[in-house]
Amino acid sequence: MDLAMDAGALEAFLAVEFPQVAADFAVDAVGADGVTVRLRVADRHLRPGGTVSGPNIFALADLAIYCAILARIGPKALTVTTSAAIDFMRKPAAGVDLVAEARLLKLGRVLAVGDVLIRSAGAEAVVARASLTYSIPPER
Repeated sequence: MDLAMDAGALEAFLAVEFPQVAADFAVDAVGADGVTVRLRVADRHLRPGGTVSGPNIFALADLAIYCAILARIGPKALTVTTSAAIDFMRKPAAGVDLVAEARLLKLGRVLAVGDVLIRSAGAEAVVARASLTYSIPPER
């Protein structure tokens, strides 16, 4: 299976289309099975108690699936989330990045479905699990 975008192309796309958050994330790997995306955890991502906030964990999951889809279909900015569910399973480790492993379960012409496992960098235990569905804009 051919990939339409590699890690560098995805990061460049994010820098143009989502400059407000692109620097928070790094695309660590892109492959036929999916992508690995990192949240570069900083103080602004923390909630009281010093742990990464739920909205930031969700943003990582959402961005990871978005990148997995674009890696396969190319830079279609209007590919959008239509459904999402996330389970927060444990507190992330303090002071380390979060790493999301996203894989596509189905990539159709109109819909894509994927899942994401998020871990603290260097840890085996899953912090969160998410399932997302995206709508892919029609070809024109």
